[in-house]
Amino acid sequence: MPDGTTLDVKAFGSDGMPNDVKALQRADAHLMDIKALVAGSEIPIKVIVSDDAFLPVKAITADGKLMDVKAIAQDGRKFDVKGIARSGHIIHIKAIGTEREIYGVKAISPEGRMHDVKGLKMIDGPEEALVSGVRVAAHIKALPQALAADDDFIWNVKAIGSDGHSIPVKAIDKKGGVYDVKAFMENGDRWIMDIKALINGKKVPVKMLVSDDALIPVKAVGADGTIYDIKALAADGRKLDVKGTAQDGNIIHLKAIDGDKQLGVKAISRKGTQYDVKGLKFSSDKAEGQVGGVAARAHIKAIPPLE
Repeated sequence: MPDGTTLDVKAFGSDGMPNDVKALQRADAHLMDIKALVAGSEIPIKVIVSDDAFLPVKAITADGKLMDVKAIAQDGRKFDVKGIARSGHIIHIKAIGTEREIYGVKAISPEGRMHDVKGLKMIDGPEEALVSGVRVAAHIKALPQALAADDDFIWNVKAIGSDGHSIPVKAIDKKGGVYDVKAFMENGDRWIMDIKALINGKKVPVKMLVSDDALIPVKAVGADGTIYDIKALAADGRKLDVKGTAQDGNIIHLKAIDGDKQLGVKAISRKGTQYDVKGLKFSSDKAEGQVGGVAARAHIKAIPPLE
């Protein structure tokens, strides 16, 4: 609220009773699940596919019933929680007052740390997923507050060496050709930045691929299915593998492998702001989708760092 007052967000079933809505930190806190806690069960909360101007935000029970999600004022008024606008991969989630005033929705830790609550959308079409038979437009997650400036459109992607120096990350074709890998801010989305290789004038997506290997392959994949290696190019000429190393909730950690060392990978703006480069995984299926006919295990994005 403008005076600093916070409003609780609750989920309401057919009985009209309020149920707590919480951000759950299961593992890595870059992407926290938003759930309604109903009779000992965790009910997912999603943005629902709709032709409405503002997209409905609902909890979806295991049998496909929808529960309203509302912000509750101190005087008992209930404000709708909706997806009101899209910026790139983000759908902005807001509580809407009776006079169309708009309030941000945050996840707040017991220590006072804040995460932004947003809808996350990785697919261009209206339907992101099907949950208990309900068409879902976006997943709702809590993620760290954005640090990027609105005019930081293209960031460098670097591994950070054990000596603190940065190591450029590049895409490499089968003939040894080397191409830049960059993080792109699209359509004002300061939370989820695309990681893409610039190859022959095209932006080529970088993904984690489905594999049974202990370390997950990270590749750029062309529209025709051509696969390009992703390497960190050390100053001494070595080409370090870039791999997915471990899954931690919705996050798969991305590292450059330097012998027995695993080096973090960052997106770095021209102003020196750093985002973490991670794999994002939303589906319980092995494949998150396909690019050029190649099965992708996870999207690779640059996201705000944890405090």
